[in-house]
Amino acid sequence: MITRNPCIANIKAGYLFPEIARRRREFTTAHPDAKIISLGVGNTTEPILPHIGWGLVEGARQLATPEGYSGYQDEGLLSLRKRISRVFYKEDFDADEVFISDGAKCDIGRLQLLFGAGAKVAVQDPSYPVYVDGSVLSGAAGRWNGTGYAGITYLPCTAENNYFPDLAALPEHGLLYFCSPNNPTGAVATRGQLEALVKGANAKGLVIIFDAAYSEYIRDPALPKSIFEIEGAKTCAIEVNSFSKPAGFTGVRLGWTVVPKDLKYAGGESVNADWARICGTIFNGASNIAQAGGLAALDDEGLLEIRQLCDFYLGNAKLIRTALCDLGIACVGGENSPYVWARFPGRDSWDVFAEILEKCHVVTTPGSGFGPAGQSFIRFSAFGHRLDVEEACKRLASLKS
Repeated sequence: MITRNPCIANIKAGYLFPEIARRRREFTTAHPDAKIISLGVGNTTEPILPHIGWGLVEGARQLATPEGYSGYQDEGLLSLRKRISRVFYKEDFDADEVFISDGAKCDIGRLQLLFGAGAKVAVQDPSYPVYVDGSVLSGAAGRWNGTGYAGITYLPCTAENNYFPDLAALPEHGLLYFCSPNNPTGAVATRGQLEALVKGANAKGLVIIFDAAYSEYIRDPALPKSIFEIEGAKTCAIEVNSFSKPAGFTGVRLGWTVVPKDLKYAGGESVNADWARICGTIFNGASNIAQAGGLAALDDEGLLEIRQLCDFYLGNAKLIRTALCDLGIACVGGENSPYVWARFPGRDSWDVFAEILEKCHVVTTPGSGFGPAGQSFIRFSAFGHRLDVEEACKRLASLKS
C-alpha cells in the first residue's frame, strides 16, 4: 500500500476551529437549554446586500443565455481584474498581475507551491493558523516541538512592541506571512512600520505574503490598506485579498492575489509567470457567478454596500470592546478591525475560553491557537447579529464574579 505523505503526519492534530466546535458540542450536550452565542469563528452573519446580491443573480441568469455563457476563466474575468486594479490600486497593476481566486485562504495555501519545501518561513506571532499549517503541508515547517514548528521563525507581536515584529529577526531569502489588519489581534500596521518592513525585506531578499483580507475595515486614513502603498513593495511582496469579510462572500468564495511583474526569484526568473502557470495547472478559476457578484460589489453602489456592511460589524466590535474595557480587561483592535484581542494575564487561553463558555454561554477563540504569543489572550469576533452581540456583552458581566 502507498505510504502517507509525511508532511500530513507533521501537522499538529486538531485545527483550531474544529476543536472549538467540538468543545461547543460537548457543552451543549451537557447543557441542552443553554442559548449559546458565538463571538468566535470569523464567519459573516448578515445577508449579502441588495445590489451585490443582484449581481450574483444576474450573473447566474447570463450563464443561461447563449450570449452570456462563459466557461473556464483560469486567472479570472478580465473585467474584474481591471476593476480590482482600478478600485484598490489606482490602476497601478496590469490585469495580468491580478489573479482571481476562490478565496484568500485557498491562495495562501497554493502560494507555497512557488517556493517549495526548502523555503524559510516566518510568521507574525500570533497569526492566522493557515500560514503555519500551509507551511507544514508544503514541507517547509519541520516537526512540532511542543510549542511551535522547528522550521518556522515566530516573530512575537505583543503590547510591548505595539504588535509589530522585531525586523532584525527576519530570515534572509525566505517568506514572511504578514496580515494587516491583523487576525487575530486586530492591530493595524502604520505607514512607518510598513516602510521599515519593505526596506528590510528588500535588503534580506525576503518575500512578504501580505494578507489584506480586512483592509476595508480600516477607517483611519493614515493607515495603509495595501502593502503596495509603500514604495519598493513591488520587488518584495505578494498581496492576497478577499470579498469574504467586506462583501459577505464567506460562502460565495471569491478573492484575488496581486503578483507584480517586478517580483523576481534569486535567479531572476519571474514569480508572476510561475503563479500564472500554477493557476492554469491546478485551478480552473473562481465561479463565474461569484465573479459577477464581485463586479457588482466594486461599482459605486456596491462599494457603498461594502462600507455599510463593514460599518455594521465595526459597530459590533465597538460594543464588545466597550463591554470588556468596562470590566477592566485590556484590549486591542475593534476600531479598524472586526476583531478584539483581550488579555487575561497569567491565565491559560483554553481555561479562559472554558470560563466564558460556562459563565456567559459565549463562544470565543483562545489566543494560544494562533501561536505561542497568543497565550493568555482571547479573540472576540464582531461577526454576529446585533441583538446577539448586545446580549453577549450583557452576559460578559458575569466574568466579574
